[in-house]
Amino acid sequence: MQLSCVTKSKKWRKEMGIMLNEEKKWYEKAGKESDVVISTRVRLARNLADMPFPNRMTPDQKAAVERRVRDAILSGNSAIASDFDFVQMDDLSNEQAVSLVERHIVSPEFIANAKGRGFLISKDERISIMVNEEDHVRIQVLHEGLALSEAAEMADRIDTLLNESLRFAFDSELGYLTQCPTNLGTGMRASVMLHLPMLTRYKQMGNVNQSVAKLGLTTRGIYGEGSEALGDLYQVSNQVTLGRTEDEIIEAVTAVGRQLIDMELSLRARCLKEQPMDLRDALLRSYGLLRYALRMDEKEFMLHWSHLRLGAAMGLLPVSLAAADDLLTVAQDAHARRYAQESAPGEEADAARCDIIRKTLETNV
Repeated sequence: MQLSCVTKSKKWRKEMGIMLNEEKKWYEKAGKESDVVISTRVRLARNLADMPFPNRMTPDQKAAVERRVRDAILSGNSAIASDFDFVQMDDLSNEQAVSLVERHIVSPEFIANAKGRGFLISKDERISIMVNEEDHVRIQVLHEGLALSEAAEMADRIDTLLNESLRFAFDSELGYLTQCPTNLGTGMRASVMLHLPMLTRYKQMGNVNQSVAKLGLTTRGIYGEGSEALGDLYQVSNQVTLGRTEDEIIEAVTAVGRQLIDMELSLRARCLKEQPMDLRDALLRSYGLLRYALRMDEKEFMLHWSHLRLGAAMGLLPVSLAAADDLLTVAQDAHARRYAQESAPGEEADAARCDIIRKTLETNV
C-alpha cells in the first residue's frame, strides 16, 4: 500500500469520525500467513483470591475490583502505565460499545450489562484487560497473522505484572480458579481467526469441525461462541484448559491452524485451475457491487467481502489485503451507524456502509 493512499485514507477517516486517534493499530500491520489468517488471540481468565466471583459480587465489590485492577496497571511503578487508558463502560453509547466488539476489543457478553464494568486498552488496541466480565480479569492479546507464541508471551507479561499487586485465586491441583469450570487450569483460550472460503465452497467445514473436536479444539464464528461464520470467517480455539500446559495449548492450536491454511490454499489453487471463469466471475461481481452499490446490509456485505478478500489474496482483484481487512472493521454495523450520525446526518446505516466501502476501495488499491 502506497504512503499517499494511507495518508488520504486516514484523512477522510479522521474527518468522518471513524478514526479514534492517530496511533497505528495492530490490525494495520501485515502478519504471517496473512493470505488466510486474519488474526491471533490469546486470552487469560483470572480472579482475585479475596473476592467472590462476579455473579455473586455486590456493586461495591465490583467497584473495588475495578479500582484495584486499574491501579495495578496505571498507578505505582508500572512500566507500561503510559501505554494504557481505562474506559468505564457506563460512559459509552451503545454504538461505541458495539464498535468495540466489532474490533474484538471486548466480548459481546461484556457489553450486555455495562454496570460495574470497565476495561484497560493499549494505545494500539493490541492488549485489552476486561474487568468484571465472567471473571474478575480477562487479559486479551491480539496479534496480526499466525503468531500464537508471540501473543501468549505478551499475555504472560501482563499476567506477571498484575500478579505483583493482585493475588489471583489458584489451587495446586486445579490451577487458576474460574467462574466457569471449562476455564479451570491454565485459564487460557488461544484462537486463530481464519478466512476459509474454499473449504466452505467445497463443503469441507463439516469434516473440519469433527476432526478439530477430536483434538480437543473447536471452531466458532467471527465473534466467538454462538456466533455465525459470516464472511467465511472461523475461529479455531482450544476447548479444554485443564490438564494441558500453556505451551501444549499453543502448539495444538498452531498445528491445526497450519493444516487448515494448507488445505485452504490447496483448494484455492484447484479452483483457479479447474474453474477459472466461475471464480473470476464471482469475485468481479462482488467487487463491482462493493464499488458501486448505494445500499447494503451487513449480511450481504460480509458475503461480498469474503470474495473481495479472496480476490485480493489471490491477486485477482485490484485491491490490497490491507484494504479488505480494514473494511472488516469499519464497514460493520456500529461503525456505519456512527459514521452516519457524525458525518452524514439522516443517512441510514446501510447507505453509510456503502460510502465507507467506496472511500476505502478508492484510497487503498
